[in-house]
Amino acid sequence: MMAVTGCVVVGKTNVGKTLFALRFAAMLGRRDVALTFRPSNGADVRRSLPIEVGVSTLTGDEPHLTRCVQSLELTLPKGKGKRTFALMDTCGLVEGIHPEADVRRAMAQTLAAVRDADVVLHMVDASQTSNASVGSCLGPVDAQVAQFAGMRSGYALLANKMDLPGAAEGLRRLRSELTGYTIFGISALKGQGLKEVKQFVWKHL
Repeated sequence: MMAVTGCVVVGKTNVGKTLFALRFAAMLGRRDVALTFRPSNGADVRRSLPIEVGVSTLTGDEPHLTRCVQSLELTLPKGKGKRTFALMDTCGLVEGIHPEADVRRAMAQTLAAVRDADVVLHMVDASQTSNASVGSCLGPVDAQVAQFAGMRSGYALLANKMDLPGAAEGLRRLRSELTGYTIFGISALKGQGLKEVKQFVWKHL
């Protein structure tokens, strides 16, 4: 049965959402993950696979490899017990109307997951943020996500790809322009900053 408490990872295409979800599971001690794929127009599909197999088959440079909500059921210690929750990886968002119907449905599914989640981890590419126009470190898509979800206490911005050139300046801009938000600098590729995200998730479950 799907865990009731939900933590959703949202952002534009190719910012590293799927890799983050898998590396987060690995940080919690998992070598294998049970994934539930929830297509918008079909029945759920469950797959169990080693995390490194997931990394090699579910991530890549091609946009929209993720075309539905992919849930990982994970467990964190909470008080004297444990709290099981669904970490939901989602289809990347883009500006405008995507030409493919299944991608449009998947993006609608993403927004529904954000609406219903207890925790929203909004991921951006910090290496690209430093190139954004003056006074607007978030583009239109990310600005809308921040406006939609940013008022809740369980919202955090994840500035990913801190291992790339320009990311440190991008993180500085985010923190300078988006005061009042919780912002973490992370590298899903290198596994950096994930423990801080874990503490945030634990606090808001």
